[in-house]
Amino acid sequence: MSEQTPRRRARLRAETIAEIRGIALKLMAEGGPGAISLRAIAREMGMTAGAIYGYFPTRDDLVTMLIQEVHTSLVDAVERARDNVPADDPGRRIMAWGLAFREWALANPQGFRLIYGDPVPGYRPPEGGAAPEAEQRTCMGLTGLVAAAWPRTERLRPADAYDWDDFDSALVTKVRAEFPGLPPGAVGEALRMWGRLHGLLSLEIYGHLSGQTPNPAKIYRAEIGNLVHSLGLPVPE
Repeated sequence: MSEQTPRRRARLRAETIAEIRGIALKLMAEGGPGAISLRAIAREMGMTAGAIYGYFPTRDDLVTMLIQEVHTSLVDAVERARDNVPADDPGRRIMAWGLAFREWALANPQGFRLIYGDPVPGYRPPEGGAAPEAEQRTCMGLTGLVAAAWPRTERLRPADAYDWDDFDSALVTKVRAEFPGLPPGAVGEALRMWGRLHGLLSLEIYGHLSGQTPNPAKIYRAEIGNLVHSLGLPVPE
């Protein structure tokens, strides 16, 4: 057997998986999360249902892969934008993260809905979640943004606003390992930051702002600016 044969097979398999992924997201865009099915994808590709099970034994395996890839794509984008700003400018790093989040979501609305919106009917994620690594990167990334701002933020917040018991024990363990000395109040701020960025963007992605404003980008940027100001940081231009 030629040395090229295994590589060719691997390439063809990767191309087929990429096509399956694209069709699954197209089906979701057209019919919602419940439209994702291996049989429907097989029909679109001109394959037998049995053949597609060689790539994904169950629909849940496919959905898990989609969530992992989509969520990883998102966190790659926001981390890249953050890291393009110097570490000693926490306000601009928050702005960069937030704007990259919106840019990614507008370019990948079905992906946004898959990880943050509509549940796939009947889907059972694996133990530990569909994309635990991407979720942890997102959570630690947001916490890191607040940690960089905390020397200014801390004086604006009551010292006893939060206790460690207010948060999941696994989250507390990760935060205390990665950011020694950071108080529980900073975790509360990170979760609030996530809520503010996600909430306004969800309204836009689901079309709830279309009848209210022709310029949602301006409102979103102002929201990030207000968030940065609330942390005691100068608002980026």
